[in-house]
Amino acid sequence: MSLKQSVSLLQCKNGVNSIKQRASSWWSGVQMGPPDAILGVTEAFKRDTNPNKINLGVGAYRDDNGKPYILSCVRKAEAQIKENNLDKEYAPIAGIAEFCKRSIELALGEGSDVLVNGLNATVQGISGTGSLRIGGAFLNGFFPGNKTIYLPSPSWGNHTPIFKHSGLEVKSYRYYDPKTCGLDFQGALDDISLIPEKSIILLHACAHNPTGVDPTKEQWLELSNVIKKKNLFVFFDMAYQGFATGSVDNDAFAVRHFVKEGHRIALAQSFAKNMGLYGERAGAFSIIANDKQEADKVMSQIKILIRPLYSNPPINGARIVAQILSDPNLRNEWLPEVKGMADRIISVRTQLRENLKKEGSSHNWEHITNQIGMFCFTGMKPDQVEKLTKEHSVYLTKDGRISMAGVTSKNVEYLAHAMHQATK
Repeated sequence: MSLKQSVSLLQCKNGVNSIKQRASSWWSGVQMGPPDAILGVTEAFKRDTNPNKINLGVGAYRDDNGKPYILSCVRKAEAQIKENNLDKEYAPIAGIAEFCKRSIELALGEGSDVLVNGLNATVQGISGTGSLRIGGAFLNGFFPGNKTIYLPSPSWGNHTPIFKHSGLEVKSYRYYDPKTCGLDFQGALDDISLIPEKSIILLHACAHNPTGVDPTKEQWLELSNVIKKKNLFVFFDMAYQGFATGSVDNDAFAVRHFVKEGHRIALAQSFAKNMGLYGERAGAFSIIANDKQEADKVMSQIKILIRPLYSNPPINGARIVAQILSDPNLRNEWLPEVKGMADRIISVRTQLRENLKKEGSSHNWEHITNQIGMFCFTGMKPDQVEKLTKEHSVYLTKDGRISMAGVTSKNVEYLAHAMHQATK
């Protein structure tokens, strides 16, 4: 082999090695991320062989047999949609118009001045998460005040990453009092009074996640006054309308009161819980403007934001929601069904508290029935949670939060016994 051939072969080998090295090292700097807290609980639950094991980490409704529940009105709506032989064409950027109309109507109530005067810019979002993300992007691009959003402490675990990903700064205000397992109302008022004017504040409309602690109607009135006085912009997250008290009107009280008092709010809605449409990803995002012209301008900019994010939303879940809310028979079937789900959650709260009393627990468990919605902050410490899991195969997050949907009439006695053993 000549020197020229040897050099050429060496260059070829080096070139191949260089390509291999480059190809194998693009992502060498990527570190392993921490596992999702909720999914980790579920995986550990699946591995457990104890026949009495209970999963209290899942954030989805279960019936009294611990099984996923599909509402009968949803099945009927699906059947009607199938009969209509609809196509599978793209939805508009803003989503299905009838869905948007019915969603904001459900939130604000029929005959709302906002709807009559066309003051709302409402788009279909990818459930609550996607709707919040649209809101974050819009506020980051157009909010004329401080690009800082204040969340209750604690808040839903996904709120912080959503808003940080949107480019907003995230801070917090006091909300939950671990001493009482209830609302730190004075702490909230004190902190809110210190928030700089023209900042953004996020409020859970009902069934606060993860604590299950909501303000009373009187406290909502006071919060509205303080927030208005401070000139803060309100972003409501309403993921549980109807699922908290069983009444869609009761659960929308805060949103409707704030709008009535002149707050021009942003609102994220989800139909995952109250219609059981978890995987359908049906949600809505709205901005309430000062006039129709302003609402149209806002809508135009929201659509421009959506286009590069995901272009347009999925159609099936939105069609189901629109069908249920626009058909009087389906709507009248849905309202008792969502109340039935809420009532089951309220019932197992009462059963759990009563069984803890029967066990002879000396702790005050009133907060179990005072809290509302899918989740309950039990007040249990991390070491008690660990004992509950290791010795009794009851799975929950380390902060002591349990999903009441995982509690049934069949396992509530076992759960109360396990909680008593872990906390006595």
